[in-house]
Amino acid sequence: MTASASAARQQWLRELLAYVVLLVLMVWTLGPLYWMVTTSIKTNAEVYGTTATLWPRQPTLQNYRVLFTKTPFAVYFQNSALIALGTTFITVLASALGAYALVRLRFPGRRLLARVLVYTYLVPQSLLFIPLFTILVNAGLSNTRTGLVLTYLGFTVPFCTWLLMGYFLSVPVELEEAGLVDGCSRLGVLFRIVMPVTLPALAVTAFFSFTLSWNEYLYASVFVSDVNAKTIPTGIPSFIIEDVFFWGPMMASTVLSVIPPLAVYFLFQRWLITGLTLGAVKG
Repeated sequence: MTASASAARQQWLRELLAYVVLLVLMVWTLGPLYWMVTTSIKTNAEVYGTTATLWPRQPTLQNYRVLFTKTPFAVYFQNSALIALGTTFITVLASALGAYALVRLRFPGRRLLARVLVYTYLVPQSLLFIPLFTILVNAGLSNTRTGLVLTYLGFTVPFCTWLLMGYFLSVPVELEEAGLVDGCSRLGVLFRIVMPVTLPALAVTAFFSFTLSWNEYLYASVFVSDVNAKTIPTGIPSFIIEDVFFWGPMMASTVLSVIPPLAVYFLFQRWLITGLTLGAVKG
């Protein structure tokens, strides 16, 4: 066997190994999602039957009808959407203001404050929910969507601010100076020049805060007990009554809860991919 043939064979084996690994990872990732979707369109007789089926014999949407007619899932979905959107909007605005101030303004303690932001994000949630719960009760915000939004800002704003600092550093200072010369204020420079230029970075922070607040469980389960204020992660366990698991409606609710984050990702996919590398090189 010649050297070129040996090299080609090694290259072929490497590519085959890479495809095998990708196939295993794809099955590992999509397998639970596939089982979740198929279970949501199975009849109860098939779900609780003794024989497992990879595809429903008689597909039905009965589980979805039960979900919206006999359970408060619509309320859970609405609460999750309002909380996630509110958290995302406030996070992007507050993080942009904070990151720009830390990057461009010069004031005492600026570097220390930037480090404190990172340290704040690293504090485990399990250490904070008791003092936060006390604050919400004293402020009359327990069992409210507003209380959840305020608590979620505690872990979305610090990280997103720190993340945007790297992105804002990649914006040439000359652009901002030109805006200041033309009569823009600092806020005008931020909203008219910096933010439009770093729009992919803002998409990354928005996606991060949306998915984090949409999927959050610990704070939502501790701070909210009222059915009218529950979110999807805390509402799904209500389909478990004593030792009975209502798998059909539970899987249907899980399928629907996955759709909004996926829709946000595919809608802003181009900006997200660009934003992930935007701050890698600083100007």
